[in-house]
Amino acid sequence: MIQGVIFDFDGLILDTETPEFESFQALFRRYGCELTLDVWGACIGTGPEAFDPYVHLEELYASPYDKEEARTWRRRYYDERLASAVLRPGVLEYLQSAHEHGLRVGLASSSHRPWVTGHLAAHGILDAFEVIRTAEDVAQVKPDPALYLLALEGLGLPPEAAAAFEDSPNGALAAKRAGMFCVTVPNETTGSLVFGEHDLRIGSMADIPLMEVIARLEAQAGQGGRTRIG
Repeated sequence: MIQGVIFDFDGLILDTETPEFESFQALFRRYGCELTLDVWGACIGTGPEAFDPYVHLEELYASPYDKEEARTWRRRYYDERLASAVLRPGVLEYLQSAHEHGLRVGLASSSHRPWVTGHLAAHGILDAFEVIRTAEDVAQVKPDPALYLLALEGLGLPPEAAAAFEDSPNGALAAKRAGMFCVTVPNETTGSLVFGEHDLRIGSMADIPLMEVIARLEAQAGQGGRTRIG
């Protein structure tokens, strides 16, 4: 039944999200303010227009500040922590298993193409994806389903024949809106967020082999119970 898998990038393949959140938390604290996960969580997995942390900081600080200096400081903090980031556990094994079992493999990310492909190439997995769709390819990023629908089109698969792997509520919502199976694999930052509809949640791709995940999804579909919330 399931013939392909489509992966998110940020937070799922490489946890870029935790150091980003931490960098903004550190910036806010420089000004005696606090950035909560409840506020930050709404922008994870979607585009930058969803939330401007620099505007939010100005609102909390209740005074103008040097935004360019703040951006430079925050970016340096982020880059230093991202430099040591590694692929999330199980990613390589999932990609290898997908190819060994003849599954089509795609990627759908709300980030921009140079960011995504640059990191994939740096970690030696760029060629693992037949299709890569990013922010440049659509008018609306996640939670709009357009990215997933384009990836499915590129793989030549209908939605019901593919499973999405996501780490964020916005990403999971996009996959379900596209009509796909959705497996959530939260990271350190998104683990406490409230997810909407999805079919299976796992703690790590290292915990359960890909083909066992596929088997569970297909079994759920056969029993008429595809969606869970939590």
